[in-house]
This record gives sequence, C-alpha cells and structure tokens, in this order.
Amino acid sequence: MTTHDITCPHCHKAFSLDNAGYADIVKQVRDREFSRQLHERLEAAAQEERLAAERTRFAHEQEMHQALHERDAEIQTLKNQLERHEADRQTAARLAEAERKAQLQEAIQAKERDIQALQAKLSASATENELAITRAVDAMRQERDALQSTLKEAELKNRLDATQIKERYELQLKDRDDHIERLKDMKARLSTKMVGETLEQHCEVEFNRSRAMAFPRAYFEKDNDARSGSKGDYIFRDADESGTEIISIMFEMKNETDSTTTRKKNEDFLKELDKDRTEKKCEYAVLVSLLEPESELYNTGIVDVSHRYPKMYVIRPQFFLQIISLLRNAATNALAYKRELELTRQQNIDVTSFEEKLEAFKNGFARNYDLAHRQFEKAIEEIDKSISHLQKVKESLASSEKNLRIANGKAQDVTIKRLTRGNATMKAKFESL
Repeated sequence: MTTHDITCPHCHKAFSLDNAGYADIVKQVRDREFSRQLHERLEAAAQEERLAAERTRFAHEQEMHQALHERDAEIQTLKNQLERHEADRQTAARLAEAERKAQLQEAIQAKERDIQALQAKLSASATENELAITRAVDAMRQERDALQSTLKEAELKNRLDATQIKERYELQLKDRDDHIERLKDMKARLSTKMVGETLEQHCEVEFNRSRAMAFPRAYFEKDNDARSGSKGDYIFRDADESGTEIISIMFEMKNETDSTTTRKKNEDFLKELDKDRTEKKCEYAVLVSLLEPESELYNTGIVDVSHRYPKMYVIRPQFFLQIISLLRNAATNALAYKRELELTRQQNIDVTSFEEKLEAFKNGFARNYDLAHRQFEKAIEEIDKSISHLQKVKESLASSEKNLRIANGKAQDVTIKRLTRGNATMKAKFESL
C-alpha cells in the first residue's frame, strides 16, 4: 500500500497517510478552495454588475445634463442673435432715414441756391426777365413742395416699415419665449423620463406606432367599465383569423413626480390589479411602473410576480412592447393546444350529452315499462278475479244441476201409490176417479 508523508504546518510533526486518507484530505482542500474561489467570483461578478449599472445610470444622467446644457446654450445663442439682429436693424433703419433726409435736404438746398441765383439775376434784369423768373421760381417751389411731400411719404413709409418689422420681431420674440417656456417645462419634467407626455399617453403612442405591423387584429383601449367599483387603465386583446381569442392582458400604469411627498410602492397596486383582471376576464395582468426608481429588482427588466398573484408582471415603460410580444408569441404557440383542448372538451360535452340523452331515454322507457307492467299485472289480477268469480258461478251452476238432477230423480220416483200411501182420504178419491 502506498503511503504519503505529511508535515503539520503548526506542530511540524510528520505523519503518514494511506491513499484513501490522503485523497480525502486533498478532496476537502480542493472543495474548500473551489467554494472560496466560486464565492469570490460571484461577489466580483455582482460588484461588476452593480458598477456597470451605476456607470450606465451616471452616463444617462451625464447625457441628460449635456442635453440640457446644449439646449440652454442654444437658447442663449438664439437670444444673442436676436439682440444683434434687432440692433443691426435699428442701426440700418436710422442710417437709411438719415441718408434719405440728407439727400432730400441737399436737393432742397440746391433748389434754394438756384432760386437765390435766379432772384439775383432778376434783380439784375428785373424788367425783361421778371415773368420768366417768376415762373421758374414757382416751378422750383412746386418741385420743392413735391420733394417735401416725397420726404414726408418716405418718412411715413419708413415708420410703417419700422412698425411692421417691430411687430414681426415681437412675434418672433414671443415664439422664442414660448419655445423657451416649453424647453423649461420639458426640463422640469425630465425626472419622469417622459418628454412632453404622460405614461399612459406614452404607452398608447408606442402601441399605435406598432399596431399596423405587429398587432393588426389587436384591441387596445382604455378600460371605462367601472360598474364593479374599480377599473384598470388599458385592456389588450388579440385574436387569430377565425376570431378565436389568443391572449388578453389587463394593464395598469403608475407614475409619480420627484415632488411627490408620499412615495408609493409597486406592491400597493398588485391586489387591485389582480381583482380588475379577474372581473374583466383577462388572462394576464401587467403593471407598467415608474415607482421605486432606485430599486435594482425592477430596473433589471421584466419582473415576474406570479408567486403573489397568478400571471402577473411588473415592467418599466421601455419593456412595454416586449412584454406584449413575449406573451402573445407564447399564447400563439399554445393556441394549437388550446384548439385541441377545446375540441376534446366539445367532444366530451357531446359524449356527456349523448349519455345524458341515453340515460333520459332509459329512465323514460323504464318509467313507461313500470307503468305498463303495473297495468298488465292489474289486468291479470282482474282476469284472475273474473276467473275466480266464474269458477264460483260454475260451481254454483254445477251444484244447481246436481240438485236439479236429484230433484228430477225424486220427481221420477213420484207415483200415485207413494202419494196416497198412508192417506186413506186421498187413496179413496183416486180410486173413485
């Protein structure tokens, strides 16, 4: 037998072990080392998964902050461009107006100079050129008046253009302010992870986008039936070409903002959702929730809560179409089995109905047989009574015949001698006769 020498690491004593003992110690050491390494690797994998989730969340927040920063920068740029544009427009308007005034003033001054020159000539040759100068002066004055009128019209047109430009830019400024308000409102509601719409509207829009391609025969509408005292948010039903229902799902959407003081949990709505699913005869129930945003359980994906309530799931909005597709595909694969089960059930119903009809026929036939049997026995009893009565009549008749025969015998034995025996009177009368 092979032995192994082992030295104790504590007391430094050497001892020998056979193959079985040595193998047992090696197995213990190997199993303990394997368990330790496995535990360390599992902890490392869990830590890495948590770090990946944190990195993803941090990257998402950084993207959101970057998007907000870019929007703020874009808004500020638009404001700066608008201010520069307004300043340029005002400067250009002032320059154009000044240039028009300068041109008109220069023209007026030139005409004035011409008038003064003509007046000087007039004073030099008043007699011969007075009429021509007067006409020229009138013409010059008319032209000056026309130029002044043109200047006023230009000023009025300039004011109208400035007013129109001002109104147009005020309208643009109002549109920019509305856009800024929308961006601010969008920024205030980014904490709900929904841009410009509620959770229900988000799910309805997502479904309608895919309805024509993925769910052409599906029914997805709000649950408006509150006769039982409560109702869900949406009901989804899908059927095949023959109209046979494939699947039905009751949806409940839950959301809350960051300013909400009382925090709800997903478990607070599961019982009511199961009740609504049962009352509306839906096969599955799904809670689309943004509650508990820090929960690692609900952030991992589709959460099955069937251990609490049958066929129930809790999801985030990004898994809305995926859960419908998964449940619908599973139900479609099971549709053939459902049809076979329905056919078997119908056959069982037919067999049961046939057996019930056969049993009813047997019971009816037995009842009629029993009635006929009782009537037959009664008739036989009456016949027996009649036979007994006739037998008595027969016996009475037979007895009467015997009596008549005896009486006839006795009548045959009657003679005059016997009649007159012992009666002397009658004997004397018969003799006399």
